[in-house]
Amino acid sequence: MTGGPPPVRIASLAAGGEGVARLPDGRAVFVPRTAPGDLVELGPLHEHRNWARAESAAVLEPGPDRVAPRCAHYDGDRCGGCQWQHLSAPAQRRARASIVGEALRRLGGLDAADPEVEPAPADWGYRHKLTLHADAAGRIGLHPLNRPAESFDLRRCEIAHEDLNALWRAVDVRRELLPRRLQRLVLRRTRDGALHLVAAVDDFDAPWPSADGLHQQLAGAGLEASLWVGTGRRSKVEGRRRGGDSRLATRDPRLVAGRGGEGPAAFEQVAPAMGDRIRRFAVESLGELRGKHAWDLYAGIGETSELLAAGGATVESVEADPTAHRAVAPSVRRSVGRVEDVLGRLGRPDLVITNPPRTGMDARAVEGLAAAAPARVAYVSCDPATLARDLRRLGGYRLVTVRAFDLFPQTAHVETVAVLERR
Repeated sequence: MTGGPPPVRIASLAAGGEGVARLPDGRAVFVPRTAPGDLVELGPLHEHRNWARAESAAVLEPGPDRVAPRCAHYDGDRCGGCQWQHLSAPAQRRARASIVGEALRRLGGLDAADPEVEPAPADWGYRHKLTLHADAAGRIGLHPLNRPAESFDLRRCEIAHEDLNALWRAVDVRRELLPRRLQRLVLRRTRDGALHLVAAVDDFDAPWPSADGLHQQLAGAGLEASLWVGTGRRSKVEGRRRGGDSRLATRDPRLVAGRGGEGPAAFEQVAPAMGDRIRRFAVESLGELRGKHAWDLYAGIGETSELLAAGGATVESVEADPTAHRAVAPSVRRSVGRVEDVLGRLGRPDLVITNPPRTGMDARAVEGLAAAAPARVAYVSCDPATLARDLRRLGGYRLVTVRAFDLFPQTAHVETVAVLERR
């Protein structure tokens, strides 16, 4: 590349999934879609004082962990849904372990080794939720990398459950039956195999006159799906939740065709099997539950509360979304509101599980948790940086266990459970 920087060798992977190399002047340069060991030619630099970012213009020498992406959209449309399809599965897990360990050491000030990473049961076809976006040009699909205002027309998603791909194929050839002013489509598969199609529109009162027709045509194609419609504007609660959460990216969805079932607010985790493993590990890490009082903070629909109650604990759960709770054991007392606003009204806990959104716990929530002084805390995190920050704030505890989980293979996402014990 005439006049540009010389080729660089990728040394590691950053938390967002980009490769990291060094420019001749010593600054770090972040390069998406690269692998450790790659020798890459850089495109134009987007320069900052102490670092830079650039696209890879060419991979001159592939690193040992580089593999061919399975999905045609990954390179062909620069799909931004996955960041690591070009990495082998073992390399992805090593990178997740390193990202968590580095955050705990550098940002948390903790003496922590890179954690064990529990592999997912399947590296492909595991997602039970697929959110597609409609852009101004009429395309419906996922966003190209770093172009959130655009979409490309999706053919299939390799990390989505095959039932969702079948549902999308059937809907895709019947686009004329979708509602006008469509913003997003959310395809969901529940644990029992029920299918749901949720349309988010920019006008909540906009009709969907063709919903019955689409439902009938899908049924004729062998796909029984419930159809819902809601506004595409997100609530403040939804804006705080992470991408892997069970919430939908619509407000107040209402059934317009089909059987309905439990409804969108009660849908399962995006990756149910790994969600179960994470919850079980967090609950088991607390030790003996019988006769103990436990808090379940950021409780979602109450699955963790149910496990705590089944183990013999009395439970107080806190969740900001009033639509999220489902019926749980009588020993669970539920509170709706922000954790930082509710903690002062709860009974003193022996044990706590906290599972905040990507932004981590509010500083007041950390202070309230520290003041409550439970014997053990299991912190379930979807962001290593905010996990490390909150553990540093939470004085009086020692870190006894860290386990990472390969919740979303092919992406840079990592779920972590950190177990703390009162000193």
